[in-house]
Amino acid sequence: METTAENIIRELKRQLLDRFMKSGAHVDLFDAIHGLSWEQAGQKRENFPYNIWQLTEHIRITQYDIVAFCRDPNYKSPDWPLGYWPKQDSPRDSKEWQQCLANIRADHEAFADLLQQEDVEILKRFDHGTGQSLFNEALLILDHNAYHVGQIILIRKLNGWWH
Repeated sequence: METTAENIIRELKRQLLDRFMKSGAHVDLFDAIHGLSWEQAGQKRENFPYNIWQLTEHIRITQYDIVAFCRDPNYKSPDWPLGYWPKQDSPRDSKEWQQCLANIRADHEAFADLLQQEDVEILKRFDHGTGQSLFNEALLILDHNAYHVGQIILIRKLNGWWH
């Protein structure tokens, strides 16, 4: 197989999408919250700055922001940092908890769809922003989500909610 820039980019894109869709060595968010009730998600441990709801909703807000930024050059991000965190300390009910999770999944799939577009140049810097590219934003989602999933698992372990 001839190694051309086009083949290298295609393989880079394939591997990035693979990592984006499969957790690999890390637990993904949906495994980390599996079996967790909305009441548990809203419980806060003393001496811990966040609960699982706050972390999960933060993931949702941030991932939505990244997807919207990549799709729309006119998109305006929330104010940093307050706009990236939930206003309430816990979900109001099971419906709100489930909607948060459904939105995370939908935005994750929407970003994967962006990566899979044939004509997308993942390394090309956007005309808007401060030099970001689709590749850079994919790494940001992966890194950001993994960081907070680790915190979610820690909270579950401290509460005896992790296997």
